[in-house]
Amino acid sequence: MGSKETVAAEKYPAKPINVIVPFAAGGSSDMIARVLGKAATKQFGQSFVVVNMPGGAATIGMNELAGARPDGYTTGIVGASVFLQPLYGQTRYHYPTALEPVVQVASMPVVIATLTDRPWKNINELVNYAKQHQGEIKYGHPGLGTAPHITGEMVAKTVGADIVQVPFRGDSEALTALLGGHVQLIIAATPTALKEHVQKGVIKILGVAEEHRLTILGLENVPTLKEQGIDVAFSLWNGIAAPKGLPAAEKAQLAVGFKEMINDPVFKKDMEDIGMSVQYLGPDEFSDQWIADNAKLTKIVKETGIIDLIAAQKN
Repeated sequence: MGSKETVAAEKYPAKPINVIVPFAAGGSSDMIARVLGKAATKQFGQSFVVVNMPGGAATIGMNELAGARPDGYTTGIVGASVFLQPLYGQTRYHYPTALEPVVQVASMPVVIATLTDRPWKNINELVNYAKQHQGEIKYGHPGLGTAPHITGEMVAKTVGADIVQVPFRGDSEALTALLGGHVQLIIAATPTALKEHVQKGVIKILGVAEEHRLTILGLENVPTLKEQGIDVAFSLWNGIAAPKGLPAAEKAQLAVGFKEMINDPVFKKDMEDIGMSVQYLGPDEFSDQWIADNAKLTKIVKETGIIDLIAAQKN
């Protein structure tokens, strides 16, 4: 019996691997899946089939992933919504425990941006203005409970200023509002969308909510929030997860294959071109990160009142 199991494990994968993306085509999660797919056949001897399942704030796709057979042939691209959606409302599965982290792939930076003609040269000048004009500064973000919204509330709470959040349906709507002067700031997790406006001198990025400065998109000179005295960092990571119960042999083989793909210079270049910073973590490290972020985000959304805000919207 043992030898048959060994032979089966050695033959894995024997068919294409589905990669569920719980968002529409064209978004960051979808782009990651497709960049991975370019290298899949060479690395695994099988192709990746990207399955876009948008809707329900990522819950439709995550339900499909959590309910799939844990045989190594169904994986998915996941991010912070794994932890956030169960906090915001009842979900079919408790994703943090129904899914199994395999590897972390990348991180997308959260940035704070404003129009170049605004008087604030840095975050501290903005904060000082906000404290002197409580409630006058409005920031746009891509939706209630998203990472940029959480970042904004963390900043406001940390500095003790009343900065008004304005939710939009995605980063593009928030960007349009900034360009139109309807909000003074935006907090975005897709700096690629801002790149053209930054290069033209229309928009300036005041700070990055990362532990370290960015080395992508020409933002090396933009200081982190921590460098500016605001103890806030929130990387929006993306990783590969599988249904709970993935056999150890298949998980190990997936992890090795993904590591080779992710550390390939061509992959890193492709990821940087879409505004993503490659940050590989293996199964053990990613599992530790998974547990730590679940605890951290649970605490933050309660302390900032975001859970209450979302509950009020539903009633």
